[in-house]
Formats: sequence, structure tokens, C-alpha cells
Amino acid sequence: MKQQLIEGKDYYYNEDGYIVLTEKYHLERGYCCGNGCKHCPYDYENSPEPKRKELCQKKKS
Repeated sequence: MKQQLIEGKDYYYNEDGYIVLTEKYHLERGYCCGNGCKHCPYDYENSPEPKRKELCQKKKS
């Protein structure tokens, strides 16, 4: 059975009311989903080009 997500540890709400998954959540999941998540610790490895390149440059800024 999957663990229930904990607000503030696994996710938070951004200023627009959307759920943002944390780096902790992504590390526990164990892989990049390819959706360009804000806190992706996997350098967006499963995101398609040119989106991946844009995301990596944005993260470095």
C-alpha cells in the first residue's frame, strides 16, 4: 500500500493553487517522470528535447 503524501514534506501548493511535488518526493519515487517537474533531482532525464535543455538552463539560473 502506498504511503499518504504529507503536505510540506512531499508537496506544497504554489501561488496559483497547484500542487508542487518536492525533491524528497521525487527521490523516494526513484525516477524522472519526464513532465518537467520544478524540483526534479534527475536533471529531467526523461523529458524530450528541446524541453529538457530549456528546463536544465532554467534550473541553473
